[in-house]
Amino acid sequence: MANFGDFQVGIYLDGMMNGTTPDLTTNLARIEDQAREVLEPEAMGYIVPSAGDGATTRANREAFDRWRIIPRMLRGTAERDHSTTVLGTEMAAPVMIAPVGVQTLAHPQGELATARAATEMGLTYIHSTAASHDFEQVAEASGAGSRWYQLYYPTDPDVTESFLERAKASGYETLVVTLDTTLLGWRPADLDRGFLPFLSNVGVANYLSDPAFRSKLDRSPEEDPGSATFLWAGMFPNPGLSLADLPFLRERWDGPIVLKGIIHPDDARAAVDAGVEGIVVSNHGGRQVDGAMGSLDALPRVVEAVGDRATILFDSGIRTGTDVVKALALGAEAVLLGRPFLYGLALDGQAGVEHVLRCLLAELDLALTLGGYPSIADLGPEALERF
Repeated sequence: MANFGDFQVGIYLDGMMNGTTPDLTTNLARIEDQAREVLEPEAMGYIVPSAGDGATTRANREAFDRWRIIPRMLRGTAERDHSTTVLGTEMAAPVMIAPVGVQTLAHPQGELATARAATEMGLTYIHSTAASHDFEQVAEASGAGSRWYQLYYPTDPDVTESFLERAKASGYETLVVTLDTTLLGWRPADLDRGFLPFLSNVGVANYLSDPAFRSKLDRSPEEDPGSATFLWAGMFPNPGLSLADLPFLRERWDGPIVLKGIIHPDDARAAVDAGVEGIVVSNHGGRQVDGAMGSLDALPRVVEAVGDRATILFDSGIRTGTDVVKALALGAEAVLLGRPFLYGLALDGQAGVEHVLRCLLAELDLALTLGGYPSIADLGPEALERF
């Protein structure tokens, strides 16, 4: 069986035999710089910057830098397998495509290209409520691939129920409820440009195609887009979201439910006590609260609090394969990859996303092998040292 790390062999052979080098950098920590050359300023302003002055985004990266991998030798790592099963979903590696909205800002194919890339790589795609393509379109693009659905909980129960029904009918296996975006954070890069794509009905495809949503309009979104925008704007902000809202979901969703956006162990305990199966430790990539703690700093405390009762996933700050190693060693069962795949999407559509995923998985495979950890099951906190 081929290993992910073999991807580098093909790159070397192309270079030495054909004189060709990759069009996209293999350094995923630097691919943002390459994407800047092709993205429009509004798109770059929406995708890259974070809340406030970016302190939380910096904290995410600083948290990774404080941990160092301790390579082990003479442990026989020729045979390795990084496949895993998360909440009943099989995947080729413990890496998932994070739910990222408005992907057409990066490329016209948006979520369709990303879903196809995830299927090609054997990874799980998580579909955002704030998508530019709807449930059914993305499910068709995903094909036989595994897919989950991320819910921004609308204030309208009819639309919420319709979203859940459509997601289930379209083969989305697990529900991921985002908790940390009941309002948009303070994002100066967007504010300075006066740019919010949703107000142009971009990134609201799930709403505009939804029968419950459309039934609340006097005229269709095609006939009266302004009224559709106004209706969406009344449903999206949901600062009143609380634990009391979870039973509504449980009654209407028979698969696993995961809550995304938790970094405090008490919140994790409350969520698991309420009956959810999983937690995504995340600060939304620094896009919501400036000055918040780094997600990786929060991960061990959440694992200690509920890791024996729930599946713990990690999001925010993953850039490289070694980042994945650190998150897994600290207790995550899988990670969610966000911005890097968007940069690949902007640079070369589906092929660009696949390039990013191949690079990430190759580095993950090589770091584990060279570190003396032939399986992700061999990883634990003892694989790291904090500095």
